[in-house]
Amino acid sequence: RAPRPPYAPGMRRALIVNPNATRVTPELAVAVERELAAAGEDVETFLTEGPGHAAELAAAAAVDFERIYVYGGDGAFNEVVNGLEDADVAVGFLPGGGTSVLPRALGLSRDPVDAARRLGRSARERRISLGRVNGRRFTFSAGVGLDAELVRRGDALGRLNGRRAGDVALGRTLLGIVARRRGRLQPAMTVLGRDRVAFALVANCDPYSYAGPFPIHAAPEARFELGLDLVAPRAVGPLQLPRVAAWAARGRGQVSSPRVLYLHDVDEVEIECDVPTPLQADGEDLGDVVTARFEAERDALRVLVGDN
Repeated sequence: RAPRPPYAPGMRRALIVNPNATRVTPELAVAVERELAAAGEDVETFLTEGPGHAAELAAAAAVDFERIYVYGGDGAFNEVVNGLEDADVAVGFLPGGGTSVLPRALGLSRDPVDAARRLGRSARERRISLGRVNGRRFTFSAGVGLDAELVRRGDALGRLNGRRAGDVALGRTLLGIVARRRGRLQPAMTVLGRDRVAFALVANCDPYSYAGPFPIHAAPEARFELGLDLVAPRAVGPLQLPRVAAWAARGRGQVSSPRVLYLHDVDEVEIECDVPTPLQADGEDLGDVVTARFEAERDALRVLVGDN
């Protein structure tokens, strides 16, 4: 058949919803679906039923639908992009998680209904790069060591009323991790061909994440349209902790610091850990690894961009 334009009323759209995400409710899901339909969208909604299901739904939807919307958190977004590995379909990300880093980093509203309204009426698309770690795609960040340990411990806090622990609990957990090491993070892994480091953060965009309303600028030069950025402190002592926190808050200082290994717009980075070490991607615990291979997948995904 003849190719269709990027947007045309009446084209088929799939809406994948994670009903267990922190900021997803039945009422909001109906409102999101209503906004997409009001824009002339022919929308069919699918609910995820457990881990991995969003990837399966996305892979199936890519065959029959021209657009896929995802209403959930960063875990659902990660599953969807992994499910679309062999497809070239436009995706709209609607914030339904406690943090929802990806849609916020793409400039979308934190209000899922407003985001649905803007994406549903928009003909604009943007092609972004993705990262991979040990073969798994990620959209905004991955890490070995400190932040992955925080993800794991945050998950271990359990869910309150089906929801993940909030930013305050995660902040306390991070302070506990650092305090147990007496404020010292010693070299624990090697960035092959580069240097020894204490932990490693790999970013596909800036910000790296959010703490409530505040962006965390761990890798301030990272961009969706480029390769990957790595920021890895060589070692951190008690006197450096305030400086590291200031770097993350302001996005200034880490790029040129001799205490930090910073790599910009790279296609591949490989890390060997001294001992099995936690690995995370998009806030999802991927278990312990000894080797982590990061790769940039340039121009990998078509994303929908809302009209202002």
